[in-house]
Amino acid sequence: MGQSISYDNRLYAHDVRGSVAHARMLARQGIISSDDADAIVAGLESIKADIDSGIFSFAEDLEDIHMNIESNLTKRVGEVGGKLHSGRSRNDQIATDIRLYLRDEIDAIIVLVRAVQRELICLAEAHVETILPGFTHLQHAQPVVLGHYCLAYTEMLDRDVGRLDDCRTRLNVCPLGSGAIAGTTLPIDRESTAKELGFEGICRNSMDATSDRDFAIEMMSAVSIIMMHLSRMSEDFVFWMSQEAGWIEFGDSFCTGSSLMPQKKNPDMCELTRGKTGRVYGNLIALLTIMKGIPLCYNRDMQEDKEPMFDSIDTVKLVLQVYGPMLATVKVHNDRFVTLWPEEKFSCLTYPLL
Repeated sequence: MGQSISYDNRLYAHDVRGSVAHARMLARQGIISSDDADAIVAGLESIKADIDSGIFSFAEDLEDIHMNIESNLTKRVGEVGGKLHSGRSRNDQIATDIRLYLRDEIDAIIVLVRAVQRELICLAEAHVETILPGFTHLQHAQPVVLGHYCLAYTEMLDRDVGRLDDCRTRLNVCPLGSGAIAGTTLPIDRESTAKELGFEGICRNSMDATSDRDFAIEMMSAVSIIMMHLSRMSEDFVFWMSQEAGWIEFGDSFCTGSSLMPQKKNPDMCELTRGKTGRVYGNLIALLTIMKGIPLCYNRDMQEDKEPMFDSIDTVKLVLQVYGPMLATVKVHNDRFVTLWPEEKFSCLTYPLL
């Protein structure tokens, strides 16, 4: 029950990176020798290489990614490997790993969001004169052009990128050196470690640094809003692909048919996007619920932060990776729109200003 290595092993590169920076700082401060630091760094880099190549064996009895790496390090370089833990606790170590991991994932998600925006803009440029009904209350309201519709979602996704950027700024401070709760008596240099790891600064309060998961909650909230936007767009597309509308059609690779009803072309990717949105919402609520009753500082409950966080990130990346290519295959059936707009149905005609 206590093991987390089955899922936190994905943090290995960030754990190694943090440990390398910590070892170099210990040597600069004279806490360990330069030779010891060199041996530790070489051992850590060899462990990362083995994990990269898939030949490293993780052990559940060592519980987590930190102890798996540290134990293996000691086997490789001897007792000197144990010096790596000087001035550090697993509490500030995992807080650092997660921040490094989320920083990279935010950058990757932004790239994927921008790719979807580009496809929407291409679609908008191709349909600046394609008129379709705009809806309120799912009733025909005013005529709009398809390009205007596409750019509405481009705006939503732009705000999503802004939220991710804001989140990245707030999480980009380094908790390393905060120890288990109240720092360490060793003469460490937190600022130099933070600089080496690319952080903008250090966490100012050690109790907050080791028990804070606001940054993860904020990230998962931003991801949930992305999924909400994609789900809304998917809902439109599901209707637009129905026989009742027949306005658009996606490529065959993004749809499925039916062995019993061969006339069907189901917009599966849109439907799965709607479904996965609920899953991402659930992950956000799970982490909020985990954190709501935890007193300062670190408690073991916080081990449960990773699975919902990882799942939300995997899910939004999967959906975004599909959505851009799916939009690139869309066929718009302009002829279906023409019959929708006899003049008397317009709710908004253009009159000269009086």
